[in-house]
Amino acid sequence: MLLAIDVGNSNHVIGLFKEKKLLTHWRIRTEWNRTADEYWVLIKEFILISEADVETIDDIVISCVVPTLVPILEEMAHKFFSCEPLIVGPGIKTGIPILYRNPAEVGADRIVNAVAGFEKYGGPLIIVDFGTATTFDAISKKGEYLGGAISPGIQISMEALFNNTAKLPRVDLAAPENVIGKSTVESIQSGSFYGFKGMIDYMTSLMKKELGPGTKVIGTGGVAPNFIGQIDSIETFDPFLTLEGLKILFYKNRATRKDEPG
Repeated sequence: MLLAIDVGNSNHVIGLFKEKKLLTHWRIRTEWNRTADEYWVLIKEFILISEADVETIDDIVISCVVPTLVPILEEMAHKFFSCEPLIVGPGIKTGIPILYRNPAEVGADRIVNAVAGFEKYGGPLIIVDFGTATTFDAISKKGEYLGGAISPGIQISMEALFNNTAKLPRVDLAAPENVIGKSTVESIQSGSFYGFKGMIDYMTSLMKKELGPGTKVIGTGGVAPNFIGQIDSIETFDPFLTLEGLKILFYKNRATRKDEPG
């Protein structure tokens, strides 16, 4: 079986695949000081709860936007799974040309999403990832990664509002019934939710003009469920797009890895 680990700034999303089928998945908080042993205990417990056998995990693929955690996860893979993990980064086969001025600058998660998005939906395509940051990634009709945009995620924006004002309270992310709030909480929720919604719709409309007719828009990421049915421009929400991309990249690179000496 294949263990796929997507490390974000706020959360890890972990998936277990059997014969390319996603069996189960988990989400844990990203903590920069976790050890390889701690990762092993957490992941092993999740696997056992899912009634899977740890011994059947043969391979691991990792996408990580927190560089300090890469060697920790590599150590876990070597020590407890006796395998060499595939780390998404420069040098791996993606199957898509990356047209960024400096391809090494593109976050691993954005490449993973682009690979999965183009394989599943074709192009031209816009992928909106609702995470710690909100990212917009553009893929051409030919399957080229063109670039995109990055903005603060809604949760860190709301947290910044609370932390940098004297009287405004911390509130939950929710869509109020009316845009015109009748209380401070409703006003913050309105400005955050509907302002964020408007930003998504406007950004995707501008990107569609550059990409041309037939452009699809896909949403994914941890905060995405809060906006299902709320954002007109997003046609489909795909919660496991990144995990699917990790699986695709693993199999694209498996033959090369098997041929490597040692």
